[in-house]
Parts: sequence; C-alpha cells; structure tokens
Amino acid sequence: MADPPLPPAKSLPVAPAADRTVWDAARLDPATIRGLAERAAADRAKPWPALLAGGYARYFRDGDRDAYEQLLWERAERLTRAAVMAAVTLDPAWIDAAADGVVLLCEQSSWCWPAHDDTFRRHGAVLPTVTEPYLDLGAGEVAMQLAWIDHLLGDVFDDRVPGLRARIRYEVDQRVLTPFETRRDWHWLDSLSNWTAWIHGNVLVAVLALVEDPERRQDLIELIEAGLDRYAASLPADGAIDEGYSYWWNGACRLLEAYDLLAYATGGALGDATAWPALRQTVAFPHRLHLGGDWYVNHADGWARPPRSQPWHALHRAARLFGDGEAEAHAATHRDPTEPVVAESQGVGRLLIALTDPHWLAATAPAPPDLVGLPRGASANSTSSQQTPDTAANLVELPRGASANSTRSQRGSGGQAQSGAAAADVWFPSTQVMIRRGARLTLAVKGGHNAENHNHNDVGSVIVALGGVPVLVDPGRPTYTRQTFGPDRYEIWTMRSSWHNTPTILGREQRAGREFAASGVQRTGDGISMDLSDAYGLEGWRRTARLDHDVVVVRDEWALRGDGTSLIHYVLAGSVSVGDGFAEVVALEAAGRLILSWEPAVTCAVTVRELDDPMLSDVWGERLTRLDIDVTALGANGGLELTVKEQR
Repeated sequence: MADPPLPPAKSLPVAPAADRTVWDAARLDPATIRGLAERAAADRAKPWPALLAGGYARYFRDGDRDAYEQLLWERAERLTRAAVMAAVTLDPAWIDAAADGVVLLCEQSSWCWPAHDDTFRRHGAVLPTVTEPYLDLGAGEVAMQLAWIDHLLGDVFDDRVPGLRARIRYEVDQRVLTPFETRRDWHWLDSLSNWTAWIHGNVLVAVLALVEDPERRQDLIELIEAGLDRYAASLPADGAIDEGYSYWWNGACRLLEAYDLLAYATGGALGDATAWPALRQTVAFPHRLHLGGDWYVNHADGWARPPRSQPWHALHRAARLFGDGEAEAHAATHRDPTEPVVAESQGVGRLLIALTDPHWLAATAPAPPDLVGLPRGASANSTSSQQTPDTAANLVELPRGASANSTRSQRGSGGQAQSGAAAADVWFPSTQVMIRRGARLTLAVKGGHNAENHNHNDVGSVIVALGGVPVLVDPGRPTYTRQTFGPDRYEIWTMRSSWHNTPTILGREQRAGREFAASGVQRTGDGISMDLSDAYGLEGWRRTARLDHDVVVVRDEWALRGDGTSLIHYVLAGSVSVGDGFAEVVALEAAGRLILSWEPAVTCAVTVRELDDPMLSDVWGERLTRLDIDVTALGANGGLELTVKEQR
C-alpha cells in the first residue's frame, strides 16, 4: 500500500453526528426518519430483549436456533434505531439509550450465533466458551455495528458516557480482531461462500474505525484484502452465485460493499471492484433472475418471493460504478419515497450509507411500459426481451408487517409492483441455469450438481412462471434448525429431489455430492437438454425442456435397467384440479390459469403438502400440490412429454 489509509475518524464514508449539515433531521429522508422515530419510541415502552442461557443451549438440546436468533436481531435493530435517533436529535435520552444497547452487546457472553459455535464440539459445552470466542457471521455483525456506532456517536459518547468507547475497542479486539489475526483455521477462509465476503467486510469496518496502531491496521487491511480477493477470484466469469438470489445479497453484494469501503479509505489504492470482470457480471445477477413483481427464480436455500427489504441502494451504487443501466434501473424500482431508504434489519452500516447517499435518495423507478390495448399481463416487447407483467392490480398485498422471513424480513413496500423490463433470456454456464422468457410464460431449468453451496437435490428441475408468478415451483427453504446443516439435511422434504420438478427413477431419488450432476448438457435454440442419470447414480434418463411460442414442453426419455417405480414430479402453487392426462392450475395473485397435459396420459397421483412454516406459507400460502405422474407402466424404454400453456 503506497499511502496509509485515512485515519479512523475519517475512514467510513458517512459524516459523524457532530456534522449537523448532514444530521439535521430536516436534511434527512423524512419517511426513514419518521419510521425510525416511531419504532424507537415504541421501544421505550418495553425492556431490552434478554438473552438467556436456556435460549443459547436450546440449539444443542432440541435443534431450535430461531428463537434465540430473533432476540439477537431484535436487540441489534433496537440499538440501530436508538443510535440514529441520537445522531438526529442529540437528545441525552437517546444517547443514553444507544449507550445502553452498546453495553448490553459488550456484556453479552457471546456474539456468535449458537448454530455456528464450536463450543460443544471442542468442550462439550452448550454455553459459550468466553475464553475462545468464535468468529462467525454473528460476531462479525456485532463488531460492525459497534464500529459504525462508535464512528457516528464517538464525540457525544466522550461527552456523556466517558469510557464507553474504550470498552467497545476492548471487546471488538478480544472477540473479533485478535481471533481473526491469530486463528487462521476458520473454515470460511478456504471454503469460499457468502461467509467469506460477509465476515471480511464486517471485520474491515471494525479495523477502519477502531484500530489506531498504523502498523497493525495496515497488516489487518492486507489480510482482509487478501480474503476478499480470494472470494472475488472464486466467482465464475458469468457472475452467477450457486447459492442463488437470496444469498447474492450476503455474498457478492457484501464483497462489492467491502471493496467500496476499502477504496474510500485508501483513496482508491485498494478495493478496485472494476478489476474483476466477474463482478461486472454479478451486478446483473438479481435483474437476470427477476420473474415479475416480487418474484425471482430461486434455487438452493432461497425464496421465490424474497423480502423486498434488501439493500437495493448497494446494488444501485455498484451498478453506477460498472455503468450497468439495467441493473441500476432494476434497483431503482425499489426506491419508493414513501418508504424507508432501507430497513434497519439490513444493519446499521447499510442504513447509514443509504440514508446519506444522494444518488439513492434521488433514484426514481422507471416509468412502466404502456400496456394500453394489450391483453391482461401481455408483454410490450418481443419474446427475446419482453416486459414482465407486474402491475399493482395483479398483486396481493400482504398485511402491513407480514413477512417472508418472520420478523427479520418485512416486505417494506407491502407487495408493491415493480416496473421496468425483465432481463432477456439468460444462460449461466457455471451453474447450468437457463431462463427463457415468452410473452406470458417463463421457463427456468437448472442443471449443475448436488454439492453446491446451500444445495438442494434439484438437478434437472424446471420452474414455470405465468405473468411473472411461479406455478411449477421450487418450494425453497424452511426455517433453519440444527438439521438444516447437519447429516440429516436431505431428510428435510424441501431439500429432496422428490419435492422438486424432477423424476424419481426406479424408486431412487437424487443423491447429494459433487458427482451427482447433470451431464451432456446441450443448449438448443429454444431450450436445453441434459442427462440426469448421474444425479441418481444410474444410467439412462435424459430431459429436454423448451419454451416456444409461449408453450413449455418438458420431455423425459429413458432406457433403464432394473426394477422399481418411476415417477415424474411437478410441484404446483395455486388451486389445482386434475383429470385424465391433465391438470389445471389457477395461479397465485390472479396471474391466470395454466393447463398441464402429458402424453401418454398415464396415471397421476396428487400429494398435498400443508404449509405451517411461515418461511414457506408466507410465499406459497396454505399448501403446495405435487403431481406424481407414474411412468412405470411405459416400460424400461419410453418417454413422456409434458406440455404447459396458458388457459385463456
């Protein structure tokens, strides 16, 4: 590094509260400040969340991680609100409230989330081992929050709560910075995933804001830069994220944000995101997976209808850096002046940056296409790059505060529709994901393998959306428990191939592992073809899927050896009725009706899965329906063709 980075007090790109040209309430986004003030005032009527030993131990006892994590996040969000109110008002009561939250974090036995702690494996303990803090996502998040709050309120803390800032520095050093320096066997250093970018980015904030010693600071920055660069180098040239859309925000997006901070603090000497061609491509990843409205192509541990309260300002900023107008426009569709610039659930750093980014504050959604005279939901463009129908009239609004992720993921705009064009047809060679768009139907097909990050056994699965709303669906992820990332992961029904749009062959579902993969993948003019045999550890099954003239055709052909029942599964969202050789589906959100027909018209059983997990029911409603088309009677050598088209 030729020149030293900016000093700690100036290293983060947001003015401290002492700068009243920024933090005068009249200068800040009114919707954001009004909402924070209302929620912060309500906080005062109740005690701070208490984190009890039994809550931590519960993960090790019965596998529940959600109850404790909800309290962690509730405490963090309350502190964020208090800190912003202190900056806006300089009211001693709010300064004290922020200090209270800071001290609670400093006195918390562990910043690690119980599901990540190695305390049981190393010590047989179900409570944190405070002498060996574990550096996980949770610990990084707390270090980041304390660093940002110290930066924002440092002067007022010195005046009103002398000694608090020294406590912040001590705790962050003991729990995060020293473990980061001295224990270099963290799995996220070598097994690259969203953890790598997320933790390095949060440690970077702590180093920039809190480390005074120049030599140590530079050494830490170089360690962090090396970690970020390893993750950047691991991204495929097409910018795809095998963890899917939902984890893009905490992987590639975190990387982009970290490089942005690094470039700011070093005057551009480090953190040049444009040096990585894959990052230029990954900026377009969310836009390319967009189906319509709040719906996205999902695979791995993601939702088809994820929370709207993502850090869209970060995508907007990265899109401006790379000159990607389509990605910038897609991000801008989420900038509603009547809603907060970003939810506090996204973290205090993201909130402060969004709140003080003039480009994001001035962003406006593109004008919707002129659909006058077109059929309901029809496209204004051609098949190759049509508009996805997503007008507000087609969407069902959730109750205010309803969530796709319990209290953590409030849909900030209550189902507000997005305007702007959908991306053209997409092919990601690295993950073997194809998306082909017609005027009303969209077809997505996934090849890949069954050892991807946050993997589901879903090689060869298809998704079909009508008017931007999925009808043939990937169920997505349930609430995380100990089982989710344990040896019994694939006993969870949403992870199994039998609950994706794939076959069960001779009684065998897909297996987990890198070798269980698609092979012989061939792109065609209107679709894709692949051999699914290896995903089952057998021979003789090929699938072809295509979309042409707004009709989807999925053809399975097989030449099998052995005995057993073979079924082709299709998982449907909406109201389903079944007849001989066909099924009719009334799609969610009044998107329309689809007719599925198959030839030969063999027997089809129906399995209904009632949904009692809000992670799933908030997306799909009360149930999903699975068609189990029995092709056993067609013999060892045969084929079945499914046709999907809209019923006008």
